[in-house]
Amino acid sequence: MGRALCSALARRGHRVRALARAGSESRVPANCDVVTGDALQAATFHTAVAGCDTLVHLVGVAHPSPAKAAQFETIDLASVRAAVQAASGAKVRHFVYVSVAQPAPMMHAYQAARAKGEQSVQTAGFECVQILRPWYVLGPGHWWPVALIPIYQVMEWIPATRERARRLGLVWHSEMVAALLACAENAQPGIQVLGVPEIRAAGEVSKRRLS
Repeated sequence: MGRALCSALARRGHRVRALARAGSESRVPANCDVVTGDALQAATFHTAVAGCDTLVHLVGVAHPSPAKAAQFETIDLASVRAAVQAASGAKVRHFVYVSVAQPAPMMHAYQAARAKGEQSVQTAGFECVQILRPWYVLGPGHWWPVALIPIYQVMEWIPATRERARRLGLVWHSEMVAALLACAENAQPGIQVLGVPEIRAAGEVSKRRLS
């Protein structure tokens, strides 16, 4: 999502600074400024945050699973705390954080780490905070849950399971990127939490504006 969002923001005329690990600079889109640093160490990128209006946090363990519980604390949570530290020090007014849908019947360690991340963002004193809570993002390398779409449709038809099906619904990669773009361009004072229905709606609005 990071590369797609960076490209979309740059096409819209925004100046984008993208954080990359040493050796991964070539993965940043050509129309963006590259910041080489360690997402877990605010000191390695805090100077690059100075002068920015918005920080979008997209760092996390690839392909989350219960077996990666320790990494959720050492990577997912540690990285957002580092980002909050850097953004707070630079007086960034707007913070966008991708969390996870909750509550949910599985992935409890992942939810717990992301909930702590939300708390770090919410209590940091940013003027504008937007938290997105997808459950599963369908896209490159993440196609198998497409088979569950008919089940989700049935669950949404049944009143007893409708809210759960919507809260833990599937989001397409394009919807997620469009929603992130909408958040980055439309800072709302206070704290705004977008669940799956709101992500889909924001993504649709963003895509209509781009068309």
